[in-house]
Amino acid sequence: MMTRIGQAVMLHHAGDRDEARDRFLNLWAEIGEDGDALHRCTLAHYMADTQDDPADELAWDLRALSAAEELTDGRVAEHHHSLAVRAFYPSLHLNLAADYVKLGRNEAARSQLGLAREAVGALGDDSYGDGIRAAMDRLELQLNGEGGC
Repeated sequence: MMTRIGQAVMLHHAGDRDEARDRFLNLWAEIGEDGDALHRCTLAHYMADTQDDPADELAWDLRALSAAEELTDGRVAEHHHSLAVRAFYPSLHLNLAADYVKLGRNEAARSQLGLAREAVGALGDDSYGDGIRAAMDRLELQLNGEGGC
């Protein structure tokens, strides 16, 4: 399943957003609302990025967070031995914060950004962690009216 999700992600990165969204929806139907939490978390996380409506994007990001809350480190390690559930939370909360900004719900965005900052210690000192931290800083500037957006 993770391979199939990855194939749809590659379509999205290649610019075929509609095809990626269709594949994600088919995979979501196959997994089901009660399917494997890792698959639901991953799929919902990427599905959010294919949405045109910020409210739909928020709904998918909330599904990703909900699924992450059901995950255990053991299940995540089955997929990749170096992963831990806590490393998912900075990105999940950052995405929710960005969704709330798009919806004009700045207090909710600040709350989610605060949760992302609290969880950021779970990230490594690598390019992924640096990217998440930089995105948090950019969003904070935007929330404070300094981002030019």
